[in-house]
Amino acid sequence: MDIPRRDFLKTTPALAALAGLPPAAGAAETPRLGSYPYLGRTADYAEFRLIESGLTIARVESWTAGSYGFVRVTTRDGREGWGQLSSFEPDITATVLHRQVARQVLGSDPAAIDALVDRVIDANMKFPWSYVCRALAGIDTALWDLFGKINNKPVCALLGGKADPFPVYGSSMRRDISPADEAARLVRLRDQFGYRAFKVRVGVPTGHDRDAAPGRTEQLIPTVRRALGDAILLLVDGNSCYTPPKAIAVGRRMEDHGYFWFEEPCPYWELEWTAEVAAALTMHVAGGEQDNDLAQWRRMIRLNAVDIVQPDLCYVGGFTRAWRVARLAQEAGKRVVPHSSHLAPITVFSLHLMAALPNAGPVVEFSIEEDANANERLYAPALHVVDGKVKIPDDPGWGIRINTAWLEQASYLKSESTT
Repeated sequence: MDIPRRDFLKTTPALAALAGLPPAAGAAETPRLGSYPYLGRTADYAEFRLIESGLTIARVESWTAGSYGFVRVTTRDGREGWGQLSSFEPDITATVLHRQVARQVLGSDPAAIDALVDRVIDANMKFPWSYVCRALAGIDTALWDLFGKINNKPVCALLGGKADPFPVYGSSMRRDISPADEAARLVRLRDQFGYRAFKVRVGVPTGHDRDAAPGRTEQLIPTVRRALGDAILLLVDGNSCYTPPKAIAVGRRMEDHGYFWFEEPCPYWELEWTAEVAAALTMHVAGGEQDNDLAQWRRMIRLNAVDIVQPDLCYVGGFTRAWRVARLAQEAGKRVVPHSSHLAPITVFSLHLMAALPNAGPVVEFSIEEDANANERLYAPALHVVDGKVKIPDDPGWGIRINTAWLEQASYLKSESTT
């Protein structure tokens, strides 16, 4: 029997009844699903065209050592830009870069950067998405550096922003510190550098409701507030620790002490859990640092799982894709504060992004732990906190120079066009 699809859908409940099955929920009416543009674009998204067409990417190089990796992209006429691979296992990311990403990039015109980054994702459909995006970030951020150098402007200025000092929050990474000692060091940093915002850590990463020490979280929340006073913006990161009931209980304790946001309260892949927490609390819920699938970002935002979105430019695949996340957030009335938990160039990228966004949040993350760029080991000029703000580098591109001494001791790989 040949039944057209629409007629088949109409007859499904009757067929189910004949078979002795209960009718499917909603079977009598076809769901109406709204369509949307591809790979994180908004309906009014405009493709980037920041340089004239005609250049060709001829070479992709990478350097990795320890936790960090850098990428240089060079065009056939010798123009170059520098970017960063995502931290954490950058040597693996560099392998993915040269095995699976570079071949999609070599020979391309960098002017069409939206098409370029989408092609990398499409070509790697069997490998969603983490290491592919971590590798793509190196290419994309190098191309934005190239765009800035060609236009003789800092990256933020390419999009209407200004390389002015931007407020930062001091981001603690520690759970092996007592509440009293954590509060004391934050007071010292406030007084020394003028920080007006800090973030502390509660629970244990993916901790299944555990705490780093008995009673630590319950003591930390009021202890830090009392020490710093009411004028300081306070944030908390749960790093995927809690089930919804426990997250709500911890969040309400934070609300009692005037905290601004609760970051990643539940395992980040459990969007419905996080949405439950966000609906129950009056304070902001933040999240998204781990997410690199732009379709998942769209779901997260539509579900109202978070109030403040936190793309990491090197996890999500670069500046271009982070910009799309920010536009999705803007469309939904949400603000953006990127994840940038160490002082490699990722923090420079985040500062430029925030300077250009109309929906930028009030602060940028700035680690207070050991400085990865101490003595300009990675790049110059180094970033410094003055009166709670960091001056955005204002030379063309990202405005920084990679330290050649660091490159000389790093592992090196190269992919080059043969045409």
